[in-house]
Amino acid sequence: SFFCLLLGVCGDEFSILRSPQSVVFRDGSWPIPGERIPDVAALSMGFSVEDDLSWPGLAVGDLFHRPRATVLVTVKGVDKLALPVKGVSYPIENAVPFSLDSVANAIHTLFSEETPVVLQLAPSEERVYMVGKANSVFEDLSVTLRQLRNRLFQDNSILSSLPLNSLSRNNEVDLLFLSELQVLHDIASLLSRHKHLAKDHSPDLYSLELAGLEEVGKRYGEDSQQFKDASQILVDSLQKFADEMFNLYSGNAVVEVVAVKTFNSPLTRKTRSILQSSQSETENPYNLAYPYNYNYSVIFNIILWMMIGLALAVIVISYNLWNMDPGYDSIIYRMTNQKIRMD
Repeated sequence: SFFCLLLGVCGDEFSILRSPQSVVFRDGSWPIPGERIPDVAALSMGFSVEDDLSWPGLAVGDLFHRPRATVLVTVKGVDKLALPVKGVSYPIENAVPFSLDSVANAIHTLFSEETPVVLQLAPSEERVYMVGKANSVFEDLSVTLRQLRNRLFQDNSILSSLPLNSLSRNNEVDLLFLSELQVLHDIASLLSRHKHLAKDHSPDLYSLELAGLEEVGKRYGEDSQQFKDASQILVDSLQKFADEMFNLYSGNAVVEVVAVKTFNSPLTRKTRSILQSSQSETENPYNLAYPYNYNYSVIFNIILWMMIGLALAVIVISYNLWNMDPGYDSIIYRMTNQKIRMD
């Protein structure tokens, strides 16, 4: 199985809450481009990416032991979360909207027969995407706003154990925020009933987008006690969720968090990229070749050793033909001699 990359946007900050020994994140303040966060998730899982990622935060690690799951949690509407200092954090450069669709496609392509767990969920937008074994594991998961509200008022919900402080059970904005925390709790709870899925060989993927804290900030203001209490409750819930998922996958997991105040417009980002590429063409008067992509070394080795093998085969065959005794080794001469003797 493929475990948790819990991506938390922390005020344009990319934080790793938990990771196995096979995935190494270096301490440092290297900025990570927002559009490359899915590539970090893919590389940490052992998948290749189209464009080489020259970011020093992610080391090579153990190539033969990859995480069994990735969980990406995106928190919107806050520029900083007071996450535990034991994790590693990096600033985000150009926070544009992103998704893990490319990672999900890689999992589908490589592990289509094993039906891994793939869950992508945005509760506030009622947007859900389940593939493979996720359909059976999370069939009871609340995904619509009405289901989320009803789930909160059940006997075993987080309302019975969570200190609400200044938050209210009667306010729709507060209930939206709390319902997202309920989703985190239910995902870990449902997966704990199917622990065998966390022990198979196919990687699993979880991508969650939380917008409840952003709505609390809009409703009460970011200097309000409600926003402060909600931020602390969210941090505690994220850490608990990360620990539970990490343990369910026997420690073979990467847990990251991305917290972003506001996303930059992807349209502006694309326009800027087009302008930059057109400028680079005019600034290349010497017609220099573009850098090779990640497939270069693979193709080079395949062609190199194939040519060496063919060359050795030609040499060996030519040597044996040159030193062959026509009267003894050749079946043509042998058959001719027998025919002469019979005559």
